[in-house]
Amino acid sequence: MSLIAFFGALESGLIYGLVALGVLISFRTLDFPDLTADGSFPLGGAIAGVSIVAGINPWLACGLGMLAGSLAGIVTAWLHVKLGILQLLASILVMVALYSVNLRIMGAPNLPLLGEATVFSAFVNDSNGFWMRCVVIGAVVLVAKLLLDWFYSTESGLSMRATGSNLRMAQAQGINTSRMTIIGMAVSNSLIALGGALFVQTQGGVSIDIGIGTIVIGLAAVIIGETIIPAKRIWLITLAVIIGATLYRLFIQVALSSDTLRSIGFGPQDLNLVTALLVVIALVLPQAKTRLLSRRLKT
Repeated sequence: MSLIAFFGALESGLIYGLVALGVLISFRTLDFPDLTADGSFPLGGAIAGVSIVAGINPWLACGLGMLAGSLAGIVTAWLHVKLGILQLLASILVMVALYSVNLRIMGAPNLPLLGEATVFSAFVNDSNGFWMRCVVIGAVVLVAKLLLDWFYSTESGLSMRATGSNLRMAQAQGINTSRMTIIGMAVSNSLIALGGALFVQTQGGVSIDIGIGTIVIGLAAVIIGETIIPAKRIWLITLAVIIGATLYRLFIQVALSSDTLRSIGFGPQDLNLVTALLVVIALVLPQAKTRLLSRRLKT
């Protein structure tokens, strides 16, 4: 793997680290199976892309993308807590609806951003472009992580964790679990949308299909992170999922650039297949680790 390919994978991994943080909130903290991510990721990209083309500051465009993503999460949570629709079905309904919404926002299946100002324009030049984008994205991810760590330590964050851990107990303690669910889903999808806003600026354009498989990547990153760095402290858990997302993208890059895999017919067109195989491995590893430890204890 070349140095440019390595930094490309690192860049993508850091972006999906934001997605992993969002998935961590929905799947782990709230115990809410949320497929809205496949719609909120391109939603953030679409809003940011249209805003940049309209001459809006790229950082403000990212903020608008986050706002749109949070609204998508609020709708999903509202369908569940107010209308009583099953969590998974509510997220699927919003994800499907967002496909049309994103097309409406973009006006076409693709929106080029070549020649437009991005969040990287002030930092990147011809000599440092292949690594400076990683620095900028890494700084954004670090800020998001620190803010999320702080939020989890607040009363609202602790109430949200209680809501996901034991809904009935949280309600017995006087916690407004519906409100906590809505807030959590808003924060989750805003982070995912931010990832989409940054992603389209690294790719030089927005495509309607960039959200396909987003939730799979986010979930795989969470599982890989938890497997590699098992932890109970929040700051370490959030760090683990970011590392998991980065390693995941590096694994994908290594697999697709492997001469051995190429010799048996694997190529870029097999990206989704490789992704599925890595997710299966990530799901099986914790079980295998538990079985191995139990056997050692018996012997």
